[in-house]
Formats: sequence, C-alpha cells, structure tokens
Amino acid sequence: MEGKLVALSFITIGELLYGAYKDKWGQERLDAMKARLKSVVIVPYDYVICETYADIKEKLRAKGKSLKDNDLWIAACAVRHSIPLISNNRSHFEVIPELILISEAPVVAQIESQGNIFEPTKPSSEPAPPPVQSPSSEPDKV
Repeated sequence: MEGKLVALSFITIGELLYGAYKDKWGQERLDAMKARLKSVVIVPYDYVICETYADIKEKLRAKGKSLKDNDLWIAACAVRHSIPLISNNRSHFEVIPELILISEAPVVAQIESQGNIFEPTKPSSEPAPPPVQSPSSEPDKV
C-alpha cells in the first residue's frame, strides 16, 4: 500500500474507535490513532451507497447468503466508488461479485494446506500419514 492513497469507510472508522473505547485505550494511544486517521480519506455515506447496500443485500438474500450489516456497508462503500477492498477476512466479502477484493488469506490457507514442505520424505511401502495442518484462525479486519 506504500505510495497509495488509503481510504476507509465511515463504518470502519466507527469500528476502530469503538474497539479503542471498548479496550480502554489510554488518551495518548487514542490520540495517536486519531492523528494517523487524518492521513486517510474517509469515504462518507451518500444516497448511492444506500442504493448499493440495498442492491447487494437483496442479491445475497436471493442466493440464500447474508453478510453482517457493517461488513455490507463497508463493501457497499467500496463497490459504489470502485475502490478495492483490502481485508484478511476474505470469507466475509468473497460472496459479493461486484467487489474488488484484495486478500492474502487464500495464499496463507494454500501454504498451510501443504503441510511442512521442508520435511524430507522417506520412501516406504506403508501409506504416508495425513499431513499435519496447523489450526487456522481468521485475522481481524483490515
């Protein structure tokens, strides 16, 4: 993202502030976050975002899928402005076909599914044990 203009939805700003308040950040840490937020573009709401939200929500409902409202608002902001959404919560957003999603989550999952690629294999007539996979946890939203 270096050298790129960073834009956050108004919903994301609200979630960041809520997390800081909930976790009782000190004033100094809170002020530091607020200062960093001054360097980003905050995507405000408008009527077209509301229409986009409603359109995406109905398309998902028709397919028997759903998305948490805040995630849907964040996606609607990105879709409305044709802004790529960067998130490690791929599963939250991959159901939205109009969304340009950038996520490293599938690469990490693919690497983890390969097991330990540096462990040498021994020829044997016995079947190989199944690969050991580390438990995965979904990273927080970016």
